[in-house]
Amino acid sequence: MSESRLWQEVDYYLTARLLSDALGDDALTAALRDSEAAGLPPIAVSPTQGKLLQLLARVQGARHILEIGTLGGYSTIWLGRALPSDGRLISLEYDPRHAEVATRNIARAGLDRQVEVRVGPALESLPLLADENPPPFDLVFIDADKANNRHYLEWALKLTGTGSLIVLDNVVRGGRVADPDDTHPDVLGTRAALDMIGSHPRLSGTAIQTVGAKGHDGFALVRVVE
Repeated sequence: MSESRLWQEVDYYLTARLLSDALGDDALTAALRDSEAAGLPPIAVSPTQGKLLQLLARVQGARHILEIGTLGGYSTIWLGRALPSDGRLISLEYDPRHAEVATRNIARAGLDRQVEVRVGPALESLPLLADENPPPFDLVFIDADKANNRHYLEWALKLTGTGSLIVLDNVVRGGRVADPDDTHPDVLGTRAALDMIGSHPRLSGTAIQTVGAKGHDGFALVRVVE
């Protein structure tokens, strides 16, 4: 068995043992099905990753969540279900077609009253959001174009407060982040974000490598400390 196949098998094993409810969840299953049917790229978080996001939101006691990068709304549903009844999630999506699919998926999950999908480049939507002077977001999940990761992190810092949690996805990229000869914009953007996490006085964070159905990647966990 190849290494990547082994990673997938372990992911399937863990999902079957720990997330059997997710396997039979109509809204989550339909979100993936409809995203595939609409031709969206198959890059949504895995079920175990989605559950991790949900647990982090619950441990955080999150009432206000910001997601940068909606895709088909699969991760949005996981996060939205962690909210209390008066909680709110704002998700920013660049592609109108993706946002349309996500909006239907979110409504099917019964979260349309708590979740809002805003369409347009996130670096244009974020200043508009800041102008609304929203309450500090308790959790920010960044999973959009990687070239702008540092910019997204900078905005996340502006829109959060002490104790908020920021999750930055896809920071390992098959090990490419550590290859000095790799100068792809996605890799450079990720390195810049990691450098900011490691040096900014208001941030305390770490990064974890992961393997599984999504291959070799990882995520950064960042706490706003002041």
